[in-house]
Amino acid sequence: MERSARVWKDHEILRIRRNGMEIKEALRSLLQEMILPEFEQMKAEHARLGERLNSVDKRLADINVHLVDQSRRIDETNKRIDSVRDELVTMIGETNKRIDRLYEVIVRRDEHERLETELGNLERRVGDLERRLAA
Repeated sequence: MERSARVWKDHEILRIRRNGMEIKEALRSLLQEMILPEFEQMKAEHARLGERLNSVDKRLADINVHLVDQSRRIDETNKRIDSVRDELVTMIGETNKRIDRLYEVIVRRDEHERLETELGNLERRVGDLERRLAA
């Protein structure tokens, strides 16, 4: 009896193992049918996203090159503006000196005319005084 029980037990273990293998194969088949197509779709979508990411990276690189060029142009323009400003400051300084000199000339001319008028008045008064003294 022991031997037949053992044979029955071995036979049962083999049946369970065989059934386990069948279940394992059935699960594998089921997973392949359900998951593999989705996995393939995910791989295809991943590839498309990779292409889009590469496209975006290239576009960003192009924009960066453009921004660097614009920055260089802005720097050059700022240098030209600084140069023109320096020229204008120099020209304004020279113009102010000329205006100051012109003011001095105008003030001197006014003073000269005023002094001539005052000298004429004084000469007249002296002439009047001399006539009075002579009289």
